Formats: sequence, C-alpha cells, structure tokens
Amino acid sequence: MSKIPQDFVGSALRLSDIDLPTIGATIGCGEDEIHAVLDVESRGSGFDKHGRPIILFEPHIFYRLLSGPGPDLRARAVREGLAYENWGEKPYPADSYPRLKAAMLINETAALKSASWGLGQLLGSNHAAAGYATVQDMVAAFCASERNQLAGMIAFIKSEGLDRALRNHKWADFARGYNGPSYAKNQYSTRLLRRFLFWSDIKDTKVFAHADAATETRLRDPKAGHVVGSPPAPAPLTNVVQGGAQPGFWARFASALFRRTV
Repeated sequence: MSKIPQDFVGSALRLSDIDLPTIGATIGCGEDEIHAVLDVESRGSGFDKHGRPIILFEPHIFYRLLSGPGPDLRARAVREGLAYENWGEKPYPADSYPRLKAAMLINETAALKSASWGLGQLLGSNHAAAGYATVQDMVAAFCASERNQLAGMIAFIKSEGLDRALRNHKWADFARGYNGPSYAKNQYSTRLLRRFLFWSDIKDTKVFAHADAATETRLRDPKAGHVVGSPPAPAPLTNVVQGGAQPGFWARFASALFRRTV
C-alpha cells in the first residue's frame, strides 16, 4: 500500500502538452472530448493552490460506507457532522480537507473512498476501476501528478464501458454513466457539449509521429501487445508531425480567445 504524502501535498506535477493526446488515444478519444470532461468536473485543474488534489468529500457516501457490524462509527460520524443519509442535506464547505481529515480519524479507508479526487473527480470507491489495488494507492498517485489523475479517469471510463459514448459524442449516455442518473438536474450533458464545442475551436496539440520509448512503455500492454484500453481498430492520432509537441496549451488557448474577440 502506497503512503499518502503529508497533508496530501506530493509532487503535484501538472499535465504536459502531450498527456491529453497520448492518454486519450488509449480509448480512441481526442483532446476536445477529454478537455470537455475535465472542464466540467474540475475546471481543468487537478490541484488546489496548496498543491493538494482537488477533492469533494461526500458525507452521504461516508454514511453508507460506515454501515455494518462492529463499533457504531456511523453514529459518531453523524454526531460530528461528517455523515448524513441523503445527498444535499447540508451545503458543501469551500474546503473539503478538514472534513476529510476528521473522517479519516473515524475510518481512513471509508473516508478516502467517500471523496472525489483530481481532474476527473473520481470517487475513491472506484479505485479498482481506475487501476489501483487500494484507495490509498490511488490517492498517493493522484497527489503526485495530473497525469496519474487523467490516466485513472481514462481507465475508469474504459472499465465502465463509457468510452464508446464519449468517442461518439453521446453526451447524455456518457453523463448518465459518469455523473449518475440525476445528471440532467445540473445540465451535465449540456455543459459537456458546450465545452466540447469550445475546445473544437482550438487546434489540437501536435505530437511526435513516433512516440519515444518512455511514452510507448506507458501506453503499451506488454502481455497483450496492444495499446492499453484501445478499441479493436483505434483511429491513428491526428495532426501528427515530426516536429514535436507544439504549440503549447496556453498558446492555443490564448489564440482561441483572440479569435473570439475579433
């Protein structure tokens, strides 16, 4: 089991320009689709100003996970205001970490599973679908880099069979599986479409025609001999050139804003 860094502050490495196209390609998706999900879930940022993963602690999930035999931990959590039965009973605080840390004193694993983490706001209880043996392993990895957060989100999307809906821009189908059956209440699918259209107006990152050894190692499954999570006949990366990763994300973003103001 990996050790979670003190105060959840790890390396906190940000995404590089080629992370989205290379990791997204493992499920046959381009940058625009992935950007749309990240924007809706976390406004495109995996870490807060302190270098901690963006989180949202969910007391109703903590309530559910504390059921079962043994000490009445649920009653203690309810008394301390850390758990309640139904979603939406109380407003969320601006910072979820005090709640999370207090909940960890009651039951660490249940507390970590009750928070959503990082770029994709992946619930800790989905650690296995994200490719991690324990929720502690997932949290430690997510403290290290946004790349790990993105890879975990993509693994979850593939595990849940949502990659086809995302590739085919079936926003309602994707929203139902990723956000839950009540996705329409907060216009989740509509917001996905809006962010997709925004990013469609920005040129994709150009990547090397031939990935370097490190990138190939990350993407290739040594047992199966194919790109992890790829569809049976994956589409090749678009806008591939020999010249390297350019232009950068912020240059493309600024360019899009300029085009919209003229």
